[in-house]
Amino acid sequence: MKTIPLHDLHVQLGAKMVPFAGFEMPVRYSSDLDEHHAVRNGVGVFDVSHMGEFVLRGPKALDLIQRVSANDASVLYDGKVQYSYLPNADGGVVDDLLVYRHHANEYMLVVNASNIEKDWNWIMSHNTEEVEMENVSDQLCLFAVQGPKAIATLQKLTDIDVAAMEYYTFQTGTLAGVEGVILSATGYTGAGGFEVYVVKENAQKIWEALFEAGAEFGIKPIGLGARDTLRLEKGFCLYGNDISDTTSPLEAGLGWVTKFTKPFINSDTLKAQKEQGIARKLVGFEMIDRGIPRSHYELCDAEGNVIGEVTSGTQSPTLQKGIGMGYVQKEYSQPGSELFVKVRERLLKAQVVKMPFVK
Repeated sequence: MKTIPLHDLHVQLGAKMVPFAGFEMPVRYSSDLDEHHAVRNGVGVFDVSHMGEFVLRGPKALDLIQRVSANDASVLYDGKVQYSYLPNADGGVVDDLLVYRHHANEYMLVVNASNIEKDWNWIMSHNTEEVEMENVSDQLCLFAVQGPKAIATLQKLTDIDVAAMEYYTFQTGTLAGVEGVILSATGYTGAGGFEVYVVKENAQKIWEALFEAGAEFGIKPIGLGARDTLRLEKGFCLYGNDISDTTSPLEAGLGWVTKFTKPFINSDTLKAQKEQGIARKLVGFEMIDRGIPRSHYELCDAEGNVIGEVTSGTQSPTLQKGIGMGYVQKEYSQPGSELFVKVRERLLKAQVVKMPFVK
């Protein structure tokens, strides 16, 4: 089991540490509920240094990214971030990722912790033109500073005009006296905020500066428990739950980042699927009956016939009701469609809704 660089600090802060994606990670410090509300209403900091980062360099770096990813990275400009995914050869998804363009010949790819080795090997296997690749995952720490008070917190520590940064852009500059920090207007909570990439030698200094700057806003450290409820309220997919090696990206609603204006791995198969139409679809649903949907619970029609499966589910702290995502047969995918979640042989009523659950 790997540990993140600030592991001991999190233990000192009272975090409950759990195995996650091959790392020992803080799941909560106080309560999932308190931490969830801290991010939605104020500001919180997640240490997500388990994530993977690859740097691709050279005149053919963009060509490699275009080949292995489904989105069109040619539209990126210096300082722009793009959400994308790596399609596999079987119609599924190797991983979803972020693509950062530093300049025309240098990019950073940010991948899920559980897939670092798999993604590296996959991209390397398609690196036929000797693009320079460097796995910098062990050199960087990543802090997600999320919530409506994130701007005010970060602005105290940098000359970068944080409020002026557009969503999905980044700048490299000085933060809390540390040079070369990447400040990115991205996040996995839908609460607004930024992600901060810093070399691990300076990680504790940045962490402490963030908590000093955010003290007046009640800043809190946040664990993976609240991260999951926050992302689910916004309908963000989690790799391994809602998308995987065996799920179609088109069925998962990733058509918006699937650009057939260029060839990419298995693009012909996905294009044919788009033309023929999909048989099932990832939907969001809210519980009408009391109950909490959980991953792998069956989704049924009124007669109890299985029509799909829950991929993610929780009790929404904001809505105070059960919410979930799952794949269902296409005819049950329209908002307003009635579904039933099978919980211990009982059928609990739910309704398909348009995501995000929390606007």
